[in-house]
Amino acid sequence: METNFNTDQEKQELKQLASKKVLKLKSFYKHTFLYIIGMTLFLLKEYTELPLNVFPIQFLNGVVMIIWSAVYIGSAIDVFASFKIFDEEWEARKVKSILDKREKKQKWE
Repeated sequence: METNFNTDQEKQELKQLASKKVLKLKSFYKHTFLYIIGMTLFLLKEYTELPLNVFPIQFLNGVVMIIWSAVYIGSAIDVFASFKIFDEEWEARKVKSILDKREKKQKWE
């Protein structure tokens, strides 16, 4: 009977992890769509003579695009490579480290 509970619990955990991953991907795809539009408008503004000096587009300059590109790359790393960098072993080591620090703190009290 316990094995069924464990498999049901594991299925529920996997389902939650999958739904979190899907939400992250959905958010990343929205960000990608907006980034492509922003980059296109920036390139059109900078390298063509189209009159694109309307309110939001006039603030697209090189600094804004560099910051936005850095955020976009960070978002891509978070979605696609974070599981490789911050795997279960890393999480276990970090939890152990935090608990050890908390234990050392309480010893002198």
